[in-house]
Amino acid sequence: MNQHFDTILKSGTVVNQDGEGVRDIGVVGGRIAAIGSLGQASAGEVIDCKGLHILPGVMDTQVHFREPGLTQKEDLETGSRSAVMGGVTAVFEMPNTNPLTVTEAAFTDKINRSRHRMHCDFAFFIGGTRENVQDLPELERAPGCAGVKVFIGSSTGALLVEDDESLRRIFQVIRRRAAFHAEDEYRLNERKPLRIEGDPRSHPVWRDETAALMATERLVNLARETGKRIHVLHISTKEEILYLRDHKDVASCEATPHHLTMAAPECYERLGTLAQMNPPVRSADHRAGIWYGVEQGIIDVLGSDHAPHTLEEKSKAYPASPSGMTGVQTLVPLMLDHVNAGRLSLARFVDLTSAGPARLFNIACKGRIAAGYDADFTIVDLKRSETITNKWVASRAGWTPYDGVRVQGWPVGTFVRGKRVMWQGELATPSTGEPVRFLETLRP
Repeated sequence: MNQHFDTILKSGTVVNQDGEGVRDIGVVGGRIAAIGSLGQASAGEVIDCKGLHILPGVMDTQVHFREPGLTQKEDLETGSRSAVMGGVTAVFEMPNTNPLTVTEAAFTDKINRSRHRMHCDFAFFIGGTRENVQDLPELERAPGCAGVKVFIGSSTGALLVEDDESLRRIFQVIRRRAAFHAEDEYRLNERKPLRIEGDPRSHPVWRDETAALMATERLVNLARETGKRIHVLHISTKEEILYLRDHKDVASCEATPHHLTMAAPECYERLGTLAQMNPPVRSADHRAGIWYGVEQGIIDVLGSDHAPHTLEEKSKAYPASPSGMTGVQTLVPLMLDHVNAGRLSLARFVDLTSAGPARLFNIACKGRIAAGYDADFTIVDLKRSETITNKWVASRAGWTPYDGVRVQGWPVGTFVRGKRVMWQGELATPSTGEPVRFLETLRP
């Protein structure tokens, strides 16, 4: 019997939970229908992937797309366009918008703004506050919700829950794994005088490694006390890695490409406030500590923490300059460059960007190349060398701290539920983004 598919991806090297091998993939109705040798099958479209690697769709589980309220920096369409241009098939977007994403109405508004307007699939975190504690059990189960996100140290936006008693109330009512920006607000306030006007090199002095470790320790203690699970975002210190190694039963954690690629003071001397992030990029020994966390399996996922500001805003003298940089579009090429340099395997990259997110957040039908799963693919050319430029970046912000950086390994195709959204640097399909489905939010 002659099989017929909507699309066949032909002769690519498929990277999956069972290793690497040259295979064909048949797609029907937006899902993977067959994997193997499909030379006798027919299809509406056959795409030659010889010499390319086909990865499960890369998921970026921390982005800030700024809509509503801050759309001069980014919006859901431009941010997701930047994502698919960089090979990212799904994003988890953060709640520090204006108004804040802390109510059912605000969450529903974002879902409605995004469906078939975003180029990739999407999920949104609901912000945890003192005021919405009683609503969190229902809000965290809304379709398209990635879970609860809490800032225990202040960053961009007005979300902040800094005290243990308020955090404890949040922990007591939630059921899903919650995500945290972990910097101790009390220590940050005490150390504000250490900021030096006009010198972003003082940023990691002010927001020091102790502030990060203190916050992470507090979160782990509360998780143990209440029997809940936490996800510590953007790990920036070697001390947190060693601490979290002993608490993996309750705590997962994320690393970012900028904390794995940049180091102080060089990045501040070269880039100024363009390198300014919360938590900060720190010295090379902290970068080495985070790589140790990757090598040892302590780091569970990668997230870009894509947090764009305009160049006009970033050009303000430190500390009036806002923290944040673009990152969703450069996640894949930067990390493929690290793969080519021997710092991690391609299989580990896949685990950090697809299997890991699916495992941590209980994502339905994404995260691996398997029959019945969504046909989400990140297709890459490991041999291709390119220079990252501001001009290439599709974000409304229009800049990247990696402008002029040459990398080896490049995203050449982005498939979202069987649709070829990006191919060879060009948008190929109108936006058809849908909410990511989670096992804990599936409803009739």
